[in-house]
Amino acid sequence: MRQKCVLFLWFSCLLSLSGGGYAQSNAVRQAYILKYKDIAIKQMQEFGIPASITLAQACIESGNGTSRLAREANNHFGIKCHDWKGATITHTDDAKDECFRKYNRVEDSFKDHAEFLRYRDRYASLFDLQPLDYKGWAQGLKQAGYATHPQYANILIQVIEECKLYEYDRMASDLPVSPKKLEQPVVIHPDTRSPFYSVSLYRTIYQQNKVSYIVSQAGDTYASLAKEFRLFKREILRFNELKKAEALEVGTVVYVAPKRKQAVRGLEMHIVEEDETLRDISRRYGVRLKSICKYNSLSKEAHLYEGREILLRKEKK
Repeated sequence: MRQKCVLFLWFSCLLSLSGGGYAQSNAVRQAYILKYKDIAIKQMQEFGIPASITLAQACIESGNGTSRLAREANNHFGIKCHDWKGATITHTDDAKDECFRKYNRVEDSFKDHAEFLRYRDRYASLFDLQPLDYKGWAQGLKQAGYATHPQYANILIQVIEECKLYEYDRMASDLPVSPKKLEQPVVIHPDTRSPFYSVSLYRTIYQQNKVSYIVSQAGDTYASLAKEFRLFKREILRFNELKKAEALEVGTVVYVAPKRKQAVRGLEMHIVEEDETLRDISRRYGVRLKSICKYNSLSKEAHLYEGREILLRKEKK
């Protein structure tokens, strides 16, 4: 979908050679931007994605709101079904009659797009950029593989600058903390704040989601770690949601305190990358596997496909 929409923009640009056609196309785009600018600003405040980037992508991917998916499904970003449980629409894109999400409101399409960027690892580095750096965001999206067209970044920048979309970035305030910063572990030992006074000074203890953990070293076992941290073996197994001890590979995250029921606020979900498991996700965010399974109606051994959204916090009703 994105590749074809980019080609649509190139066609629109060619209309500039014929005066009237370009003026008409430009008027449609300006009307589209004015209609949805407030949603883009709201998404910037909630997710930290520049409003200019959101609007430029929406213009490109929806053909300024004229695409079939935008008109009939309120889908302005060509988002496919994946694990979608709502209404759907079939549309020929990369293949014939592919499944796309159908939304009740345009706002839901914009939110899905924002979540796709914020919670996907491949885009995490974008949130380290300054919020007004739309050029950096455009280049970063292209480098992360958002679209295959070689001029995608330049096209985004061209739309932003021609329509002065950067002005909307300045209207957003109180932007959220970068997801990378929220997930950044805190070192609590060696440090006077550490409650583990008996631990060797050479053992680094981290905290994720306010839960303490270590990274296993050569020779570590669950039994030896339990003794080191003055725990019963069954306790450290329970903290790591294991029924019995297993061999510890060097570099394994081992929690020495109970995980929490949900992730820190601001990390509402995780979007699955290739070969990830629920246990991987539980260990990464310091969230109980049982809770993640409950939030997502999944079994502990469920197979996850790339792109699936996994809730890390209880949804508000």
